[in-house]
Amino acid sequence: MFLLRFLFAFSILASTAAAAPAPLLVLGDSLSAAHGIALQEGWVALLERRLQASPSPRQVVNASISGETTAGGLARLPALLAEHRPGIVVVELGANDGLRGLPLAEARANLSTMLDAIRTAKAKAVLVGIELPVNYGPQYRDGLRAMYRDLAGEFNVPLVPFLLEGVALDPGLMQDDGLHPNAKAQPILLEHVWTVLGPVVEAAR
Repeated sequence: MFLLRFLFAFSILASTAAAAPAPLLVLGDSLSAAHGIALQEGWVALLERRLQASPSPRQVVNASISGETTAGGLARLPALLAEHRPGIVVVELGANDGLRGLPLAEARANLSTMLDAIRTAKAKAVLVGIELPVNYGPQYRDGLRAMYRDLAGEFNVPLVPFLLEGVALDPGLMQDDGLHPNAKAQPILLEHVWTVLGPVVEAAR
C-alpha cells in the first residue's frame, strides 16, 4: 500500500513538472540588465514577478549584460538555448552597436542569425528595438529603425519598436547619463513591452 501511495504521489509531481511552462529568456544589454539601479527594480525582474504570480508561473532567465552587442549576444545564444531550453526569447540588442557606430549590416546579420537559431530551437522570439540620440544623424537612426522593422517582418516575430518610448525624452525618468532609465521608469518599460509580449506568453501556456 505504501508503495502504491508513493508511486501515485510521484506521478502527480512528475506530471506537474512536465506541465510547467518553458522558461522565458531575456537576452539584452544594460537597458535590460538594470544598469545603475537595483537588479530587483529592473523591468525584467518586474516581469518575472508578474509571471510568477500568474496562473501558469514561468521562470525568467535574465541573460542581459551591460555593454552587450549583437555579436556578443550571438556568441552566447547557443549555450543559453541549450542550457535553459526557453519557450520564449526576448532579444533586446543593437543599442551598443549603434553607440559604437558599428555597421548596421553586421548588426542585422547577427540579429538575423539569432532569430533563426531561436526558431530552430522551437522557441518564440520577441524583438525589442532601440533608437539612438538625435546627434547620430537621421541616416543611421532611420537605418536602425528599419533594421528592426524588416527583421520582424522577415521572421514574422512580434516587435517592440522602441523600448524607451515615452521615457527617453523625460528627464524625470532617466538617469543622469541620459541613456539609461531610472527605477521610476521600469514599470513603464514593462507595460510597454507587455503590450507585445503578453499575447505571446498567453499563447504559449
